[in-house]
Amino acid sequence: MRIKGAIRSRGGRAALALGGAAGLALTATAPAASAAAGGGPAGGGPTGAGTVTYQARLRPLNHQTGSGRLTLRLRGSTATITERYSGLAATLDGRPYPHLQHIHGGARGMCPPASADRNGDGVVSTAEGKPYYGPIQATLSVKGDITPQGGTNLNNAPKGPSVRYERTITLSPAAVASLHKGIAVVVVHGDDPRTLGRKARNEKSELVPSLPLAVTSPALCGVLKAIPAGGAGTGTGSTAVTRDATGAWLFGAGAVLFGAGALARVLFVRRRDRATFRPA
Repeated sequence: MRIKGAIRSRGGRAALALGGAAGLALTATAPAASAAAGGGPAGGGPTGAGTVTYQARLRPLNHQTGSGRLTLRLRGSTATITERYSGLAATLDGRPYPHLQHIHGGARGMCPPASADRNGDGVVSTAEGKPYYGPIQATLSVKGDITPQGGTNLNNAPKGPSVRYERTITLSPAAVASLHKGIAVVVVHGDDPRTLGRKARNEKSELVPSLPLAVTSPALCGVLKAIPAGGAGTGTGSTAVTRDATGAWLFGAGAVLFGAGALARVLFVRRRDRATFRPA
């Protein structure tokens, strides 16, 4: 019986070693697997290959009443943009109002306050807001040119009081850098002239002198902020949820195998005791 007990002893130790080692191995590799999927330093950040999601809540400037939200999913330099806004000026000279919009960056990463109005006309113009949100780094046109050079092309701008905008574009290195630094700002232009004072209504745009000031002045503004990994509450953290679930599964599997090793140890002790104290 002692010989039989010794055989069980070796089996118990083997099971303990197998279960414990495998459990510890899987538990240790769980963070690495999660990172490889984009949940840690290996992805999801400025130097990683994962997708990072940014959102901007668009708030009104210059006495406008509109609002909206823009979501940007960035993978490398490829940006998939979805945007909804409403409440802006509907028409200009009897036609749908063109609302130029851009990603600005390279400055303070802020929407300008009313105090940015240096000439006292009651409107923060694009030039007056530039020290806060910076120059154009990408044009959010409905078609064609997305560079800063296309920033005042009214033909390619979204039109009307409300927009459902979706487009995938390639961003410049400067725009990508602004996103990673948290200083990228979305600006939608086009004020309703009826909301402006007499002085501002009669002014010309400093960007395109043939246009009224209202056409190129900011109407909505929002800072693009990265959504933390696992931000499922925003409806945009699906990749983060997948990564977390993968890590949790691996951690759980390690815990199960580690537990199996512990159970094998208990069974071994009980069987050893029986083998030791059983009459010959």
